[in-house]
Amino acid sequence: MQDFHYRNNELHCGDLAVTTVAQSVQTPFYLYSKRAIADNFRAFDSALAGLDHLICYALKANSNDAILTLLSSLGAGADVVSGGEIYLALKNGFGPGKIVFAGVGKTDEEIKYALEQDILSFNVESKQELEVLNEISGRLNKRARVELRINPNIDIHGHPYISTGKSENKFGVDLDSIPALMASLKAMQHVDLVGLHCHTGSQIMNSAPYLATIKVLSALRETFKADGIELTSIDIGGGIGVQYENVLTADPPGRSDPFDADAPDRILNPLVPELAKLNCKVIFEPGRALVANTGILVSRVLFTKETRGKHFIVVDSGMTELIRPSLYNAYHDIVPLKQHNGEVIRADVVGPICESGDFLAKERALPRLERGDLIAVMTTGAYGFSLSSNYNARPRPAEVLVDGKEFDIVRERGKVRNLWT
Repeated sequence: MQDFHYRNNELHCGDLAVTTVAQSVQTPFYLYSKRAIADNFRAFDSALAGLDHLICYALKANSNDAILTLLSSLGAGADVVSGGEIYLALKNGFGPGKIVFAGVGKTDEEIKYALEQDILSFNVESKQELEVLNEISGRLNKRARVELRINPNIDIHGHPYISTGKSENKFGVDLDSIPALMASLKAMQHVDLVGLHCHTGSQIMNSAPYLATIKVLSALRETFKADGIELTSIDIGGGIGVQYENVLTADPPGRSDPFDADAPDRILNPLVPELAKLNCKVIFEPGRALVANTGILVSRVLFTKETRGKHFIVVDSGMTELIRPSLYNAYHDIVPLKQHNGEVIRADVVGPICESGDFLAKERALPRLERGDLIAVMTTGAYGFSLSSNYNARPRPAEVLVDGKEFDIVRERGKVRNLWT
């Protein structure tokens, strides 16, 4: 659900002009649409309605308390990758029976904490991790429910930093090692293998990688069954992509944009018949697809400059607030909060950080902006604040949640005096 649009030449989130928020909240700040988050979750839930399923939101995408509380109230589970994320999930209403714990490097302390909370399952990524989990479970007189994370060697042909299902990636258990692992499992008295898990990567735009994953997991499930191990769940990961370019249209306010309007149905519908054949619980782990298009980063122009014909727009946010352009060369639409006719120039939009890699856009066609103008960096609800930092001793930005015509500051702007505590 795309909840951002221009009305009377001003960018709105739902019924609220974003400039209204900027009058009360210091820039830069993140702003999210409560309605869009709820609509996105319901779209995914509806797409899997014919299956016994659990949608586990990937907390790493955005772990703001208000967003977590909203999603847990809608019935979401939680996909976590650290003890800290387990704590956040429990704090914000996710029952332990809806928490799945992934991650290639779980510490002993994190494993112990998760066992004590009696979470739904551990997504185990290696034979050694399985042995450690068995040992700690025995010491605590508990049994650990395990989903084995498989590396299926499927290439999604995306950015190498967001590929997770190829043999060269660090994630999951190689298929060739499964027979030896099955033999080891039989000797482990404190783990119960309940399912299989796979995550091939991010920004997946079609059904093909998921269908390939289901085929691999289905065959592997039959192998386990033949060896006397009945599995009750299949976790196909997350990774559904979102649109980052041309996200604002001239369509009537409130209309969904062309990609996100049908993404869950278009990608998941072909999977449902194949998943139904498995007759087991299906777990799906979207993160980006639930929150990315529900958020923007609002920033103010500090200076404009021209060097030998090259234009720079210097704003008060940079790689400390949004590192994706620097880290992945990621593209985000950048738009003014107030539309105006005038000269269009090509400019680099850069931040105040003392790094040449500090940029939000390069050679971007933009209206000529002036000092004090406000801009929105679009589609930043995922991996925006969650990847922010205090580099250059900069406080993290505030986060704002919009509900209709009202807004709440759901995380205050950081304070310099607290940076070292």
